[in-house]
Amino acid sequence: MPQLIFVNLPVENIERSRAFYASLGFSFNPQFSDEVTACVVLSDTIFFMIMEKDRFAGFAPNPIADTTKTTAMLIALSRDSREDVIAMTDAAVAHGGWDNNKTQEMGDYMYGRSFCDPDGHVIEPMWMDVQKAAAAWGQT
Repeated sequence: MPQLIFVNLPVENIERSRAFYASLGFSFNPQFSDEVTACVVLSDTIFFMIMEKDRFAGFAPNPIADTTKTTAMLIALSRDSREDVIAMTDAAVAHGGWDNNKTQEMGDYMYGRSFCDPDGHVIEPMWMDVQKAAAAWGQT
């Protein structure tokens, strides 16, 4: 069985967050969702467990970070193309997120952007041509 990753994210309002992630094209697994939690399906092996803060606090060993004021983590998500990176960032901004204006571009082999979801979690869609990157880094 492939290894799975579940990234747990606290949110203020589950319905707002569900709408935001749906606008980015992600689906949800109803088996792991309820009135205060939603399992966002990013791929066959990657999931966001978005949960309202009271539910999240039941799992967290420390106080919940205010991600509108501090950065708790950077979540990089690969996309199939530079255009997909741009489209995801544009959709995020159009649906309640904000652009961090942190474009990263490395030649013709890597491109990334950075945005926050409505709760301030930093998502970094990125595209990379692995073969060109390896050649550029002298690893061919």
